[in-house]
Amino acid sequence: MPRQEHYNLEKIDKDFSWVKRLSVLMDSRFRIGNFKFGLDPLLNFIPFAGQIATLTISLILVIVMYRNGASSKLAVKMLWNVTWDALVGSIPLIGNVFDFFNKANEKNIKLLQEHYYENKHQGSAKRMLITFGIILFILMVLFIYLMYYLTVSLFEWIF
Repeated sequence: MPRQEHYNLEKIDKDFSWVKRLSVLMDSRFRIGNFKFGLDPLLNFIPFAGQIATLTISLILVIVMYRNGASSKLAVKMLWNVTWDALVGSIPLIGNVFDFFNKANEKNIKLLQEHYYENKHQGSAKRMLITFGIILFILMVLFIYLMYYLTVSLFEWIF
């Protein structure tokens, strides 16, 4: 059972309201038929600057909520959403389409609501970060092995 956190809900509601408004602006402010979209996919049509701007705004939203008592576990989940959105969104054409459907800021708002009002996502991110570190280490070892194998194969083929 997660421990009960005591937050200054009045301050959180105030900060949460502008964070929610900015999130809606970035992810779902405009509508064409039943399809909603925000500034995020539109800004990403501007090479580099658009992606940097949307990433910066999303990171600011995460920082504000972390400073208002969001747990480290929640912050890592929110950063994962933002990072995934930025990485896939930076792929030309595929990223532009992806940004119309992936709404990282709205996912983070949902996580925040669950955290503050339903007491979910409490606790430390230590286990999540250790797991991520192990997976990253394994991928790096596999990548190094693959590069070694390709280099040896290339030299055998050339000589």
